[in-house]
Amino acid sequence: MLVTVLVLAAIAAPPAVAEVEARAETGPGTSGTVSTVKAGSAGSAGSASTVKAGTAGTGAAPVRCNPGRGTTSIGESWAQRRLSLPEVWELTKGAGVTVAVVDSGVDTRHPQLRRTRSIDLTATGARDCLGHGTAVAGIIAAAEMKGVPFTGVAPQARLISIKQTSDGTGDVGRLALAIVRAAELGADVINVSVEARDHADLRNAVTYALAMDAVVVAAAGNVQKEDGTPGPAYPAAYEGVLSVGAAGPDGARADSSNAVTPVSVLAPGKGVTSTWAGRAYRDNLEGTSFAAPYVAGVVALVRARHPGLDNVRVRRRVELTANGGAGAGTGAGMVNPLLAVSAILPSEQVALAPRQAAPLPGDAVRPAPPEDSRAISISLWVALGALAVGVLVTVAGIAVPMGRRRGWRPGSAENQT
Repeated sequence: MLVTVLVLAAIAAPPAVAEVEARAETGPGTSGTVSTVKAGSAGSAGSASTVKAGTAGTGAAPVRCNPGRGTTSIGESWAQRRLSLPEVWELTKGAGVTVAVVDSGVDTRHPQLRRTRSIDLTATGARDCLGHGTAVAGIIAAAEMKGVPFTGVAPQARLISIKQTSDGTGDVGRLALAIVRAAELGADVINVSVEARDHADLRNAVTYALAMDAVVVAAAGNVQKEDGTPGPAYPAAYEGVLSVGAAGPDGARADSSNAVTPVSVLAPGKGVTSTWAGRAYRDNLEGTSFAAPYVAGVVALVRARHPGLDNVRVRRRVELTANGGAGAGTGAGMVNPLLAVSAILPSEQVALAPRQAAPLPGDAVRPAPPEDSRAISISLWVALGALAVGVLVTVAGIAVPMGRRRGWRPGSAENQT
């Protein structure tokens, strides 16, 4: 059943174009590589969030703020039902955890995203002109709102929006800077729904974030339909990153999900619902870009429930409690928030248990000598003899004085009266 969501302002944005692609000048100290984000047209499958690396152009096209038209009528997301989030929220809603969204910005005017802190690295302002970052942030931590059937995975987590692209393009140097900035701000989780090629700056940024104990969650990437031969996506393919593939309602890997990138777990990434720029919603989003924030939200729940776990054990917990994968690109299978939060993992219990005392050596206690039955028999007879003598002495000690008092004298019978 669809529910009409009341918004504070009318949506006047025109329909989105099929692809937003612009080139930005390379800034000082950057790599000269740009990332292109493709946005789906209104009413289509939604943003695929594929990012391609190319050569920076010589000039910058004007920023087009055209996120596409959203909707105010949405139903309950199948993903929310599949992940049994209401049951998880009885244990934790992610309070006290900070999640950084490295993306295209967040529409903080949206009623469910007002608690978001915004940082702009593009010098274009904090507004989200693509809608992509707003959708990612909503999946992670959209606040609960009466009458709205959509809520983020960790609705009480804090959000930091770090805008690294304004028009669908962004250089790898700025992407790396955004990840470093997120780690410096103390983010417990860093969501990167971006694909790029391997680059030293990006690799070093991820290494730094992991050293700062952040859990880095990244989209495994989407199949490039131009040539049909996708390559590994970064930062998802880096060691230590929680790489996420997309799944449909049946739990199987979506055809659009890249199977070349090493995948840790799957998450809903086909026909999903989330918040959208313009204080609206979209219910037809598809791609690993929108699967990654589901896992980022689960990580936030785990870190809130188990604050003593470091990023390695949090990532391992998410992987070990997934539903099991089948085939390339599925990793450990569909993420399972309830198990991730509540499961008792033997490995964690062993690690936390006190060290057991070393066993005693074999000769520490001498064995008892064999039983000597002859000695026991002699001792018993001696004890009985001593007891008998003692009884006789006692009787004599009583009888002799009594006899004397009565005039008894030892002697012959003639002396008796």
